[in-house]
Amino acid sequence: MLKWLWISAVTLVLDQASKLAVDGSMQLFESIPLLPYFNLTYVHNTGAAFSFLAQAGGWQRWLFAGLAVVMSSIIAVWLYRLKKHETLMAVALSLVLGGAIGNLIDRVAYGYVIDFLDVYYRNWHWPAFNIADSAICVGVGLMLLESFGVGRKTVDVLE
Repeated sequence: MLKWLWISAVTLVLDQASKLAVDGSMQLFESIPLLPYFNLTYVHNTGAAFSFLAQAGGWQRWLFAGLAVVMSSIIAVWLYRLKKHETLMAVALSLVLGGAIGNLIDRVAYGYVIDFLDVYYRNWHWPAFNIADSAICVGVGLMLLESFGVGRKTVDVLE
């Protein structure tokens, strides 16, 4: 099922291009209102999801990079072993793989992940995120749907 790797590649290109555009056109911590409840806000995240371990002193960079390499390898093997009919899982894994590699590139190159999508309500802000994070979340959501049987073809018992 490696034919689905184009989804990973598109995810990776969109993620890296958007991060380069934000880094090249905005100042760190600059915020640009786009819609009600949505800003572009340029931040650096040295931690993991929701800035977990962001203040840990630097060692977390290599821990998270190593985890990303291991998980990306596992996902690639899983994707390779999928059966032809497991389309939803292939799409899900491809999205997660593209997102994981996108954030891995940032972590290795800069020591942090560039985040810029800022969703908020009044004074409450969801932690800023990026396209890679979005792809990972959508991919995991699709995996959950697949685990509940969505996208599976039923097989006639009498065949």
